[in-house]
Amino acid sequence: MSELTWGVLSVSGHYRQRIQLPLRDSSLVKVAAIASRSRERAEAAAAEFGIPKAFASYEDLLADPEIRAVYIPLPNSMHAEWVRKAADAGKHILCEKPFTMNADETAAAVEYARSRGVKVMEAFMYRLHPQWKRVRDLVKVGEIGDVHGVNVFFSYNNQDPSNIRNRKEVGGGALYDIGCYAVSSSRFILDREPERVVSRIVRDPDFGTDILTSAIMDFGGPRATFTVGTQSAPFQRVDVLGSKGSLTVHLPFNMYPDVPAKITVTTSIGSRDILFPVRDQYAELFEQFSLAVLEDRPVPTPPQDAVENQKVLDAIFRSAETGQWETV
Repeated sequence: MSELTWGVLSVSGHYRQRIQLPLRDSSLVKVAAIASRSRERAEAAAAEFGIPKAFASYEDLLADPEIRAVYIPLPNSMHAEWVRKAADAGKHILCEKPFTMNADETAAAVEYARSRGVKVMEAFMYRLHPQWKRVRDLVKVGEIGDVHGVNVFFSYNNQDPSNIRNRKEVGGGALYDIGCYAVSSSRFILDREPERVVSRIVRDPDFGTDILTSAIMDFGGPRATFTVGTQSAPFQRVDVLGSKGSLTVHLPFNMYPDVPAKITVTTSIGSRDILFPVRDQYAELFEQFSLAVLEDRPVPTPPQDAVENQKVLDAIFRSAETGQWETV
């Protein structure tokens, strides 16, 4: 099977740290170009990563007929604009989360991409890891009975004022950056949408971004809760409580690419750890998206999922302002 040629819009630390190595030896993914608003930065990154082409603008990369798909790790506030521009250029699109800044903007961008005949997906890599497929299967078959609650913690400590995660004007803050995972994973486990939410947010007095955000999501029976923070000790965990047992995902989102993942399942029979083969979830993300393009089949996560996830984030922000339950 042929490779899919990719371009990367921006020289991001996330791409450097987590993505470029797993893609280096892929038989399905060929990263053929990288772009920056600085020619020197683009050329330096291309040399460092072994990428054949470097462009001094995103527009120039999109104009390259060799590129069939683009990865967009730009600041959140720029996603909608460049999804549209990539779609206009006929490129398939893998866009970092959150897809845009609100649900209306996400729905419009997704529809725009569809109207241009390109595939588009939000880059929630964790869903493609085998541990999460097993979690959903165990819940579906009733291993822990009826799910009553999901609880998610996700945090890190980053107080650099120049970091985009701490800049409100470009879509920084805990809810956009990691709260989106808490919402997405709860929806994935329960396989339904929440009806209403209530939340509380603490903002940094200088940055203006939310640095500690908690919410309750009411799924019309089961409930999901989460706390995410950007000035807290690094931590992440997902617990699922059912009528007949419970399960824990110990490293749910930033799973290491070179050690086995583990989930713990507890029922009346006892408690067991389930281990999974070593798998790089970023390689899975790019390869499965590439296969969808090469074989002309649906992408692994439907683009409508990005819209539904953003609806919940919007409601959480509203609730923090009103102090009341808000309908999703």
